[in-house]
Amino acid sequence: MEEKFDIQTYMTHGVERIVADSLKATLRDPRESAFMVKFAAASRKASKIRAEAEKAGEHIPPFLIASITSSCNLHCAGCYSRCNHATEDTEPVRQLTSDEWLTIFREADEIGISYILLAGGEPMLRRDIIEAAGKMQNIIFPIFTNGTYIDDAYFQLFDRCRNLIPVMSIEGGKEETDTRRGNGVYEKLIANMDGFHEKGLLFGVSVTVTTQNVGEVISAEFLDTLVVRGCKLVVFVEFVPVTEESQELAPGDEERTGLKNGIERLRQEYTEMVFVSFPGDEKSSGGCIAAGRGFFHINSHGGAEPCPFSPYSDINVRDTSLREALKSKLFMALQDGDVLADDHAGGCVLYEKRKQVEELFLCAMETRRIDEA
Repeated sequence: MEEKFDIQTYMTHGVERIVADSLKATLRDPRESAFMVKFAAASRKASKIRAEAEKAGEHIPPFLIASITSSCNLHCAGCYSRCNHATEDTEPVRQLTSDEWLTIFREADEIGISYILLAGGEPMLRRDIIEAAGKMQNIIFPIFTNGTYIDDAYFQLFDRCRNLIPVMSIEGGKEETDTRRGNGVYEKLIANMDGFHEKGLLFGVSVTVTTQNVGEVISAEFLDTLVVRGCKLVVFVEFVPVTEESQELAPGDEERTGLKNGIERLRQEYTEMVFVSFPGDEKSSGGCIAAGRGFFHINSHGGAEPCPFSPYSDINVRDTSLREALKSKLFMALQDGDVLADDHAGGCVLYEKRKQVEELFLCAMETRRIDEA
């Protein structure tokens, strides 16, 4: 009989592996290693908290994605956030304050969440929130940034708060990066990497994988550029098209197979680095881990969403707790149905099945309206 998949065990082991890999990757840096040892203990405690909740019938994921601003200074080609109007050039209105985010971070710590990915827009625009995150030493905050706002003050903050790990977006070499992100961005990223390396600070990069750069970003030439500058983490994110015009950038079956094989090779050859693939690493999880299975998303206005690529929310953390947000009617409908199952054509389940998600969202909103009437 086939063994039943256990999402709690899978995600717990995943966190433990990331911590172990991070410890291995930082052994040559005493300060970073000292922090990771302390975090490993905090992570074990968080795992126990989640396990106890699971026994009581409550599932708490170990990851949270927090989009802390809807502002950004760049206009990257095919940006899903701008296409979904989650990022705009107008002045943001009623975004969560740093105090509200700190309350969220504290509750996340209490319920056993170990990793909070800070995103945007451009998260470095909200220095107040990043400083608040630095106070939460039991949680690691990877900060997904375009890298253009990193300055001496940020270098000092990252030195004081080792739980803040900048993850800079890069598309491969200079041509690939500047073509998608704008002239001069690549040189700024390289200068940042050299600064982190010189100061002994942990950093990573995030690569949006498209049909145009898939070969470049798994090449030894590209990886060696990162290695020599001390990069310890590479996150590969398959491009998700949200407009017809950007469809040609989305990896197909052949590109995804090449990416999968390339990452397996990189994990064997670059043992001091941590490689994460989205949604590739979800394949062994029994399907998409969004909507609270393995993570969920809070947008800059407090809406709890299944995923940044699926911007639907029927509950706001301004009005309730994280615990209650995880019981969102939309989340429950997605978890109980087959929408998250890995039977789709593209790289992102929720995007490929967005019509089903929209139907469930409308149903959840109507149910909530009736309940509150």
